Amino acid sequence: MNKTVKNILKILMFLSVGVSILYLVYRKYNTKYIEECLAGGTPLSDCNFIDKIVADVSTANFTWVFIGLAFYFWSNIARAIRWKMLIEPLGKSPRLANTISTVMITHLVNLGIPRSGEFVRAGLLAKYEDLEAEKVMGTIVTSRVIDVLCLLIMIGITLVLSFDNFVGYFSESDILGGQLSTLLSPLNIGILGVLGLLGLSLLWKFREKILSTKIGSKIWNIILGFWEGILTIKDLKTPGRFILQTVIIWVCYYLMTYLMFFSFGPTADLAPVSGLVVFIFGTLGIVIPSPGGMGTYQFLIVEGLMLYSVPETAAFSFANIMFFSVQLFNIALGLIAFILLPIINRND
Repeated sequence: MNKTVKNILKILMFLSVGVSILYLVYRKYNTKYIEECLAGGTPLSDCNFIDKIVADVSTANFTWVFIGLAFYFWSNIARAIRWKMLIEPLGKSPRLANTISTVMITHLVNLGIPRSGEFVRAGLLAKYEDLEAEKVMGTIVTSRVIDVLCLLIMIGITLVLSFDNFVGYFSESDILGGQLSTLLSPLNIGILGVLGLLGLSLLWKFREKILSTKIGSKIWNIILGFWEGILTIKDLKTPGRFILQTVIIWVCYYLMTYLMFFSFGPTADLAPVSGLVVFIFGTLGIVIPSPGGMGTYQFLIVEGLMLYSVPETAAFSFANIMFFSVQLFNIALGLIAFILLPIINRND
């Protein structure tokens, strides 16, 4: 079996996983929609969830969708600039056109085989900029380490700003038998804090024995690698500019989500903090290795919007507006980049 056939089979496998997850999510909200129809006295013959989704999409204000996509595009430009800064210590300053193009291609390739786009990005830039692919890949890993840290910071900010919403949501749901508010009482939080400190002190006391084990050594190496990736920032010529581009990336991600709220009636009146919550939910959905987070993205966007009393069926329509708008945008830009990359470098 040649490489092309293997890649096609991989793409079909991941696509089938994504479609299956999306179908299961669709079935969940289709059942909810039928229940809403019956409760409202609507005949089942007039209760078609696909028709509702199409109607919802047709009423969307796509001006706001395009504005959101503009901020998404800006985040990719900032990502390309930041990546260029990480590569420069290798002894060469790549053309911005090449870093932008390869970033766009990454998103396209990831839609076929999740996570493979990073390897393609490293290989393409190494080819056109005459760099070692392994070293370029190292800069991508560093970039991802920074992004993980940023995501954790954003999650922390979100929890602080919307703590009551989260507690209320989980308390009313079946998660933990609706006992979350009890578990998060001041007394229990204090007990957990004391237990956490005790656990950390024991880890420190027996650190040598723990690090001598295979799993302990592996975990420690992961932690060290993460920390070393963060420390590379101080070796850059302009670390402040690097941090600024990182902030721009994540602010643009947030604005993309929040501004798209205005494209859809049920979400148009939500507050800025709700955009932050839904953005975090959606980001976690993309982490799942299906094409672009297909299915898991929609599910978590709906769960995030439910914190603000948006009906599940309407939230599902909005999730699909966002998901397919962004992915069609990625496909278009990725294909354009594939065409332009050889042209940009034809004189080399």
